[in-house]
Amino acid sequence: MSSIIEVNNLVKEYGRKRALDNVSFTLNAGSPIALVGPNGAGKTTLFSTLCGYLNADAGNVQILGHKPGSAALFGRLAALPQDAQLDPRFSVSNQLRLYGQLQGLDAKAAERETHRVLELVDLKDCYHAKPHELSHGMRKRICIAQTLLSKPEIVLLDEATAGLDPVNAREIRNLVKRLQSETTFILSSHDLVELDDLCDQVLHLQHGKLTAVDRIQEAELATLTVKLKESGTSSHIALLKTLQGVEEVTVNASGALLIEYRSGQQVDIDVLRLCRDQGWRYKSLVNGKTLEDELFG
Repeated sequence: MSSIIEVNNLVKEYGRKRALDNVSFTLNAGSPIALVGPNGAGKTTLFSTLCGYLNADAGNVQILGHKPGSAALFGRLAALPQDAQLDPRFSVSNQLRLYGQLQGLDAKAAERETHRVLELVDLKDCYHAKPHELSHGMRKRICIAQTLLSKPEIVLLDEATAGLDPVNAREIRNLVKRLQSETTFILSSHDLVELDDLCDQVLHLQHGKLTAVDRIQEAELATLTVKLKESGTSSHIALLKTLQGVEEVTVNASGALLIEYRSGQQVDIDVLRLCRDQGWRYKSLVNGKTLEDELFG
């Protein structure tokens, strides 16, 4: 599989502060990719460098075989910054047509694309609307529609669901899932549960360094995450360890039980039976670790 993004020894500095410190990774097309890290870790700087908004001080970046910001990437790479805004003076359709034409589409093609992307985000009735007539969540979905003009191969979304109500956040997640076979999404978010649901791979930045490039839920031992109504205790652990195939049981920071067992074994039914026999009330039972546990466990 050919790579879509190659980053080698990338360095970006602001004065004496090194925002990106010899970052290297290679990404292939496919399932959404999570970019995570605390505030100030370098996530926005990395996004801005990939898009060509910032020039690297050292290292090399190739996007679909081209340098960031190259004309060859117009219509192939799109990004939505966290603070992106619509122009309050113009209707939704006028803005989308304009952005389409800036990508090189003629007027008719830009019009077709405007209708197509509004249909994708389920806001075709907002064609004539101006931004002030829309909710915050609807405006965010229009901004995402803008990134989908010309069917880009790569879309970078920075905190796309931050501050949204559950309905609009779900609409965006569902959109990413629907389009992931034709577009590779790179998602930055502090919502690890959301990223866990969407992404198969994670890039973890810490103080400008890339500390992990992992496939989520890959391990020699399989894992079940069980969340009970109450936090896990030593009594829960002791009983779970008696099940055939279970190697280790721990409790994570949120009180969920992480059950590690030998790959090939099926312990989920045994866990459910134990919950029933012991009268444990469980909220969820999920195959694999949560993204939070993969990174920080």
